[in-house]
Amino acid sequence: MSAKDVVDTLTVLSAGASDDPSVLDRHVLEAVARRIHKKMDDYEAYSFTALQSISLNIFFDLAQEFPTVEHLYAVCLLIPKMFFDMECNLYVLDNKSGAIRRCAYRCLDADAGELADLPFPQKTVIREDRLLIPIKGNHELISQLPFTPREDVFGMLEIFPVSRLTEHDRLFFERYANRFGYQLHNRILANKNKEHLQFIRSLVKDIGHNVIVPNIYFKLYYKRLRSKIDLLKFFEWKLKQTFEGETPPGEALSPAHDKLLRDLGYIHEGLMDQYRQILTHYEQTSLFLETLLRRSHFEEGRYVLEKRACNFKKQVIDLQLERYRPRFEERGIEIDTSLGGVPDQEIEVVVDIGLVSQVYANLFSNAVKYTREVTDATGRKRRFISFGWERKENFFGPGRDGIKLNVFTSGPPIPPETAAHLFEEGVRGENASGEYGTGHGLYFIREVVRLHGGVEGYEATSLGNNFFFILPMDPVL
Repeated sequence: MSAKDVVDTLTVLSAGASDDPSVLDRHVLEAVARRIHKKMDDYEAYSFTALQSISLNIFFDLAQEFPTVEHLYAVCLLIPKMFFDMECNLYVLDNKSGAIRRCAYRCLDADAGELADLPFPQKTVIREDRLLIPIKGNHELISQLPFTPREDVFGMLEIFPVSRLTEHDRLFFERYANRFGYQLHNRILANKNKEHLQFIRSLVKDIGHNVIVPNIYFKLYYKRLRSKIDLLKFFEWKLKQTFEGETPPGEALSPAHDKLLRDLGYIHEGLMDQYRQILTHYEQTSLFLETLLRRSHFEEGRYVLEKRACNFKKQVIDLQLERYRPRFEERGIEIDTSLGGVPDQEIEVVVDIGLVSQVYANLFSNAVKYTREVTDATGRKRRFISFGWERKENFFGPGRDGIKLNVFTSGPPIPPETAAHLFEEGVRGENASGEYGTGHGLYFIREVVRLHGGVEGYEATSLGNNFFFILPMDPVL
């Protein structure tokens, strides 16, 4: 059966089996089918003997069975000795230091010493009755290695004496070294990932101990600071009482006393204003820190929701809007809710408040950077944002309403070819020139919205761009 016939059969069998477009994708099937046919042809051309085929099968079995890199070295070296009575040495780059290490079939493992500068051949060569075969990894994953090999070569298998090998034997050992290279590459990456996970677990503990817990104590410091500022107001009142007691009835306070009281009032109001700004910044930063650095995220390897009922406008939108209001004003951006976007009725939704707050933070941050001037229906030139929400009945199925949440920015619409990929990682609109950004914000929004079982989207309008997401109106717990 040809590759095309196989793909056609599997495509028919998989039709309707899943709503996930990645399942049995035709292009994937075609690519794999082509490689299978190529491998079938290759192995037919190799004409490996029964003993050679058995040795490869045992190599693959043991490569999966034994856990460590050292075990894999031993398997690689012992099979040529035990099956074909061939001597061999193995030279590989150490997966930590990048130095060359030498192994023998007796499983002796040591630095190569004087061979530290031994160049690995880029193709199989014969030197002094020894067959030197380069060991290569998976080219697509080379950049993930903890060291940088030259031309994808990070080792060499040495088989001797060559005089005992036929051309067919040499071909077998080249294929053998190739299989070993892929297995070693995967084992090195697995060890690297294991070390990475261990580091993350340790880092999470450090974050909890050195960041999250100390951050909680700042709440106490802010309460004490507020009491000191309030005490200043009390002193202002006490001084006023004293000055009024010293002033003859019917007479105004002296200019000096009046100025002192006004100065104290000015200082008090200024401190209170700065206190409110700092406290708001602290509360939002704490919310984001405690949400993003949540221990469960690291343990699960994904965002883990902690959902609870909230008043969406008061606990999410208003707080983020106030946080970005000074930046909107600085850029001359109006906040216009007269477009029918904000209903009188407030909404209560069950969500992860910390993560959804960051969704709005990303949307408002983008609005600061990308809102542009337009001419509105009255002929007035202006730049503005708007936001709001609307209920979508049965959006998620019978009896499951959704809530559509919008953030609109004025400016030229995003071209359709770009708009189709806006929520993908690293994608930035054509109006991003000159503005700092990584293209991660909208991707983050997509991840959080989908974790909530919602959908994200974009709509072009005559005056600009509307970014929205729709969340299920789950029952309030």
